[in-house]
Amino acid sequence: MHDAGAVARLRLIRTPGVGPVTYRQLIARFGDAGAAIEALPMLARRGGGAAPRVADAAIVLRELDRVAALGARHLFLDDADYPPLLAELDTAPPAIIVRGDPALGRRSVVAMVGARNASAAACRFARGLASELGRAGIVVASGLARGIDTQAHVASLASGTIGVIASGIDIAFPPENRELQEEVATRGLLIAEQPPGEEPRARNFPSRNRIIAGLALGTVVVEAAPKSGSLITARLATEAGREVMAVPGSPLDPRAQGCNLLIREGATLVQSAEDIEEAIRPIDARALRSPVRPFAGPPADDASDADRRRVTDLLGPVPVGIDELIRQSGRPPAVVQTVLLELELAGRLDRHAGGRVSGC
Repeated sequence: MHDAGAVARLRLIRTPGVGPVTYRQLIARFGDAGAAIEALPMLARRGGGAAPRVADAAIVLRELDRVAALGARHLFLDDADYPPLLAELDTAPPAIIVRGDPALGRRSVVAMVGARNASAAACRFARGLASELGRAGIVVASGLARGIDTQAHVASLASGTIGVIASGIDIAFPPENRELQEEVATRGLLIAEQPPGEEPRARNFPSRNRIIAGLALGTVVVEAAPKSGSLITARLATEAGREVMAVPGSPLDPRAQGCNLLIREGATLVQSAEDIEEAIRPIDARALRSPVRPFAGPPADDASDADRRRVTDLLGPVPVGIDELIRQSGRPPAVVQTVLLELELAGRLDRHAGGRVSGC
């Protein structure tokens, strides 16, 4: 038998249109997932659309059974074992699926990412950095991809490593890292946001990258092209207020251009593990001092029809910051957030990075 609260939370999480921000707001407003599910039709109706179809309880129960059979478990946002730094993100996954030791997520974590087709020199440097960080008691997080990710995990297996994947926790990608992924799951911590059986899709990788950045006090990029997933991770780390670090490379090597660009834009230049330790030290104690209260905050206010018209009129296809909507609408923040919640559940709002929204 599964806990009824866990079943309700997972049904809400797996409901189309309920993203991380919406989930937080629903729980903060209604207190629990069951009450939030009951309120969905009313909220969507106010937003001018049909209510989203709530995930079927039987499907959710099968997912819970499958996760347990794999030797894994769900961690919900308000669970004590949920990684505290990840929980600080507005877009933190409401639930993650984990295998291994969740305590690693509560230690000092540094993310290390880089090119899949990394040079031999960069691979060697990444292994050295990860080993030195491990000796300093720092956990290394990465994405179990080819190249730099692989080197970072291999070098930190003994000291503490966290692997975040873009598929279900039972899917290994790339296939040649199957044994490494199993080692990470048994000797470290393996994290997936997607349910079991989910193949790695292109749209899942940015979501995985936000988890990697969110787990860590800082992200170090060892080698990366200007348009790469590693730079997306670095941008997400910046948006989360975390340290961004980069290893410089030859201007003649395209694989170094992304790192050199990050340094030019203000990232900390890294030549040794000591540089990383120094960069994260000022926020380390502060960041780990107190537990996160993910559902704290003032209760949402109901919005009038005039409030809805005013906020809706300000929305268009171009993403705009929520703060700007509050300023231009002249409505209280809680009222604006309520209108946006209703519109999203009605399928009339898209959320974007950096706390921006657009009409659809």
